[in-house]
Amino acid sequence: MSSSTLYATLEDFKAARNVEDNDRDDAFTSVLLAASRQLDRACSKSPGGFALAADVTSRTYSTVGRTYADRDGIWLLVDDIGSETGLMVEVGSGSSWSTVTDYETGPENALARGLPITRLGTPGNWTAGRRVRVTARFGFPAVPEEIKRATLIQANRLYMRKDSAEGIKGSADWGAVRLSKIDPDVEALIWPFMAPGFG
Repeated sequence: MSSSTLYATLEDFKAARNVEDNDRDDAFTSVLLAASRQLDRACSKSPGGFALAADVTSRTYSTVGRTYADRDGIWLLVDDIGSETGLMVEVGSGSSWSTVTDYETGPENALARGLPITRLGTPGNWTAGRRVRVTARFGFPAVPEEIKRATLIQANRLYMRKDSAEGIKGSADWGAVRLSKIDPDVEALIWPFMAPGFG
């Protein structure tokens, strides 16, 4: 997962456009990359956030404003975690950290449903540690099919932009039509992945 991560393959894009030659591979790859990053921004994800990171990395969270309580305990909101392999949770600060072993992940059965872990729960109190360090493979378990499809649609739209000067497409039947920035089908596909308050 990085700024070079594509959510759909060049082969998929060429198949969708019925293209068999390699003459436009660079242009196709460029629009796939641009479309992937557009979806990241629309859904408030870090670059490549819909893919699973190859390696574990550490991220540190303040508990202020990131915790809430329910009948199951106190939950800390974290960035998307796509795998429990290598997952480690610690509390502390500076050079002093203590491993937390009695945490739970949520939502329930998220990874089995193809969704990321987005919160960590404890029967105790996260605020006792003040800061929480999470080491994990961040991202989604796999790129969701809706995101792949949205990437292909938006990439095609970006590629065809060369034929619609200033965002206007002409037709003998309809006359001039102004194109929206994001395809309505793309908006419908990515809507469930948008963070509340964004859009």
